[in-house]
Amino acid sequence: MALPGQDTRVVELRVPGLVGLSGERLLDSVSAVTVAGDETAQVIRPSDRLRRPAPGPVLQALRRSMPRTLEGYLWHKMTSGEPVKAVWALLFPFALANVAHGMLPPVVPSSPLSRACAAALRAVLRAVGILLTALFVTQLGVISLDLVAATCLGDTTPAQTGCLGGTPALLSAEFVRVAIGLTPLLILVAVLHTVSGLRWLPPGEPGSVHPDRPDAGNGELPGHALVAGRNGRVLRALHTVTALSCTALLPLGGVFGAPDGSPRAVIWACALGLLGASLVTAAVLDDTARWPRTLLPPTVVVFLLIVAVALVVAAGAYHLPLDSSGAAGVPGINTMVEAIGAALLIGCVAFGLLLVPSVILARARWRALPRRLRPWLGGWVAAPTLFLACLTGAGFGAGLAIAVRELLGERGFALPTSYTALTLLWGAGTVGALLIATITYGIAIPLRKRSRGIPMIVRMLHSDEQDRESAADAWAASIIERKHLHRLVSALVILMAAGALALVAMRMTGTERPGWLEPLSALGVFALGLLAAGLLRVVYTAARTQGRDRHLGALADLVYFWPRSAHPVVPPSYALKVVPDVADRVRHHLADASTHVVVSGYSHGGLLAVLAVARLVGSVDEAQRERIGLVTAGSPLQWGYQRAFPALLPHTSLATLYGTLHGRWRGLCRGTDPFGGGVTTWRHQIVDDRLLGVGYLPDGGIGPLPAAEQSPNGALVLGGDHWLPDPVPHDDSGHRWAAGTLRHSDYLIDQEWDRAVAIAAGLERPGGGQGSCTEQATLFSDLPAFGRQPGSRRAPDRP
Repeated sequence: MALPGQDTRVVELRVPGLVGLSGERLLDSVSAVTVAGDETAQVIRPSDRLRRPAPGPVLQALRRSMPRTLEGYLWHKMTSGEPVKAVWALLFPFALANVAHGMLPPVVPSSPLSRACAAALRAVLRAVGILLTALFVTQLGVISLDLVAATCLGDTTPAQTGCLGGTPALLSAEFVRVAIGLTPLLILVAVLHTVSGLRWLPPGEPGSVHPDRPDAGNGELPGHALVAGRNGRVLRALHTVTALSCTALLPLGGVFGAPDGSPRAVIWACALGLLGASLVTAAVLDDTARWPRTLLPPTVVVFLLIVAVALVVAAGAYHLPLDSSGAAGVPGINTMVEAIGAALLIGCVAFGLLLVPSVILARARWRALPRRLRPWLGGWVAAPTLFLACLTGAGFGAGLAIAVRELLGERGFALPTSYTALTLLWGAGTVGALLIATITYGIAIPLRKRSRGIPMIVRMLHSDEQDRESAADAWAASIIERKHLHRLVSALVILMAAGALALVAMRMTGTERPGWLEPLSALGVFALGLLAAGLLRVVYTAARTQGRDRHLGALADLVYFWPRSAHPVVPPSYALKVVPDVADRVRHHLADASTHVVVSGYSHGGLLAVLAVARLVGSVDEAQRERIGLVTAGSPLQWGYQRAFPALLPHTSLATLYGTLHGRWRGLCRGTDPFGGGVTTWRHQIVDDRLLGVGYLPDGGIGPLPAAEQSPNGALVLGGDHWLPDPVPHDDSGHRWAAGTLRHSDYLIDQEWDRAVAIAAGLERPGGGQGSCTEQATLFSDLPAFGRQPGSRRAPDRP
């Protein structure tokens, strides 16, 4: 590595995590200004009182103050901040299907069975995605066409039930009622089609990933699986055709039984054919094959969309007679909802069964790892995630229908029978969630506190007895949450899936449900109504009041990370823009040979920082690679992301990245943090008052590490991890300080952050004090530098 000289400077580029931070909080400054970026993402720097970019705080290294340029990359406008983006929360079930796609186990290239299982799993995921779209449209059709148009706007209903009383007679005309029922569905389809077509950058612009030329990256480094699919345009068209086909089938009686009359039967057959063709095509669609784009060029797609819209118009004109008796307005709609729900359940079961051999074949990759590093549920966690997507989608539609029926006073209106089963499942899930919360926080955490007392590592980090007590309580809670909470949630979802299968079996055999289940059904009605009302309220609040969508933004940041692999009707993946943008910004600074660049990521931003650095180190030369560093703080990379997404973050790829950086990857972590944790070490133990462990080695290997050393700031440094004391010890150094246990918040307050940046920049060694690295001395210090006038200063870098 080249020795640093007198002109050496450090650029720290910070990437925020979940729940968008302001620029001032990200840079820990009074004000900040934008120096680069676009409408969706900005690069910011601290500013002075005249709103001019200002230098960041100096970095103490090499026994002197090193100049540091502080920058931040704000990307949260891609998931929140505008009223229209608040509606994206309604697409959460669709996004969960893409999350399940990212949770699939890695494919074993040498095994034909593994490749076949992977292809089948992706086919089932795409088919389930089509069915989710069909269910969403059909469930809203129950409300708009069946409940409102057919029942509430009927001739006799207002007088008998008071539903929409005082409605003008013009609205009671049958063709008007059908138009009123179909118009919201057409608007919904238009919105879904528009959302699925959004892109953060036009194809070919810097920072974007062209769908026809996905950058697979280096397979030995993390993130090579994060690419945009080539056939996203085709999948988007199939979902739009599916939504329009379902809309056309609703006024004709659904999917079972052709309606009477030649025109109706022809329209029904064409709509059903389009729906079936879309389902089959989506299932056999491949992420990389060229035949779908050849078979469905843009002109054919436009033609199919025009035909589907024409079928909706024709179905509205030749609709079945509406029944306004109050029991069911349009025959066949309820049966259609139940059929789609049954198909979704079959798809989830098939997905779970196909996942078993795929997990068994991929098991060799993590068999040697300790249990705490192996994928969740042995790599099978994608199955409960997919069922949760279906359960959430069906639950939102059912809850909304129940809430609208109660609001209109139409309690006699017959909703689909499957909604009763959904209320039972959600009631049981609510009870299970309450039990999990009670057992975790009322029994397990207090029991661990009593049995373990104050851990030895807490005693090593703190000298004050009161700080030890508060830290020990927080350590016990965070360990329980990181180790077991995902197991409890997965077990709850699996039990709900088993309950769904049992309810289906009872209905098929004609067995009556026990009476003791009725309280669960009532609780489920309340839970579903609360789900629908709460979600709509969050959307409404976020749309009206800027800055009130923090929780909505955190949810969106988690699920919209993934590309549109299984379901295209979601916002575009922000990771496909953030990762190349951050890499390009680092490459811009590396053009100056005296600049060392450190990418620091907080919380979820640590994952983005890791992917950006992994993308970067494979595309620069060795001289530039030696000036790249990485800092992650409060990141769930090891206990969460690595285990949930084994194909995106293979264990060996993280070790390779650590070795490529020669140890210039530093992880700041707190034992009190329930979300973050260690990222480069594991198997921690205290032996003879020394912290030992296993972790990544600077040569790219994995093995035992030297005993942890205490830094000047009180942190225990083991390998690449810096275990910080929390509460933060108070001193008189003049550095900002906060009292109490901070857990996952405000890592910048700890002075160890600056030391980690210095180590990541290659200006300090973990085992030594400041200035442990030698500095390239100037041979003739009394002479001015070549090409520079004596006393002149170095020109500031341009943004």
